[in-house]
Amino acid sequence: MSLDNTVTIIPFSDELKEAIKTLNEEWLLRYFKIEPKDELVLSNPQKYIIDQGGQIFYAQYNNKIVGTVSLIRINETDFELSKMAVTDGVQGLGIGKKLLDHCIQVAKEQQMKKLILYSNRKLTPAIHLYEKYGFVEVTLEGGIYERADIKMERIIN
Repeated sequence: MSLDNTVTIIPFSDELKEAIKTLNEEWLLRYFKIEPKDELVLSNPQKYIIDQGGQIFYAQYNNKIVGTVSLIRINETDFELSKMAVTDGVQGLGIGKKLLDHCIQVAKEQQMKKLILYSNRKLTPAIHLYEKYGFVEVTLEGGIYERADIKMERIIN
């Protein structure tokens, strides 16, 4: 079965605003904890992501929202790839790859210059995926997320 026929990437809409919170809380609670910054952004994605010039995408599979990712605007040309989560039960199906492909395509179309992300080294499959997509480790500044012990970036060309 090809995922291309069954996974659709769809943009943020008001009806889907709860999905970003539900999906992210699921993985945050499994691996880390929900930090105050997470609570703020996930409780009001319209205000903290969309209204700031960012974008949110969802992966729809078998008519269910099973994944999400955000491009949070840092400045005119740079965006943070953030709030990426795929629900249990569908991990390993390539949904994360489809979300990443979509973000990189959007970044190219919208002439973004750089995507950055923050992660944690214990999320080995995620780190390998980011490396495969051309992200490289850069110096991590403090105070972003308690759980972040690695920062990566990818120049868009």
